Amino acid sequence: MFGFRSPSDEPDAIELLKADHDEVDAMFKEYEALKKNGNATARKTLVTRIANALTVHATMEEEIFYPAARRVESVEKDLVDEAAVEHQTLKDIIARLQSAPVSDPLYDAGVKVLGEYTKHHVKEEENERFPQMQKSGADLAELGRRLQARKAALEAATGKSKAAAKRANAPAEHA
Repeated sequence: MFGFRSPSDEPDAIELLKADHDEVDAMFKEYEALKKNGNATARKTLVTRIANALTVHATMEEEIFYPAARRVESVEKDLVDEAAVEHQTLKDIIARLQSAPVSDPLYDAGVKVLGEYTKHHVKEEENERFPQMQKSGADLAELGRRLQARKAALEAATGKSKAAAKRANAPAEHA
C-alpha cells in the first residue's frame, strides 16, 4: 500500500525472471508496430534495447539461476543444458543483428526469428524449469535478491539502466 514494500514483498527469482520475459515480449511487439512505419533509427534503437535486455537476462541466468538449478536434485539437468544451448543461439542471432544495418533485407526477419526463439525459450522456462524450481524447496527469495543485484550491476556496467534508456529515448529539447 502507498508504494511501501517490506523485505518479504521483494520478488523471488521466478517473479523477477518472468518480469524480464514480459518486458522483452512487449519490446518485440513494439518492434512489430515500428516495422510497419519504416522508421529505421527507431527500429535499430529498439533492437539494441532488446539485445541488451536479453544479454543481461541470459547472463543472470547463466551465472546464478542455472547453477542453482543444477544443485537441486529434482530439477532435470537436461532442461538446464538445453537452456544454456538456447542462450548461445540467441546470442548468435543478437550478434548478427547488432552488426547488420537495418537496410539489410533480412534484418526484420532476423528480429522476428529472435522473437520467436525467445518465446520458445520462455515457454520452456515458465512451463518446465520454473515449476521444478518452485517445487524444489530452493530459497527463491535469496536467489531473487542475488539475481536483482547482478542485474543492477550488469545494467550499470553497460550503461543501460532503465533510467539511462529512458533518457536516451526521450525527445531532444530545443533551446
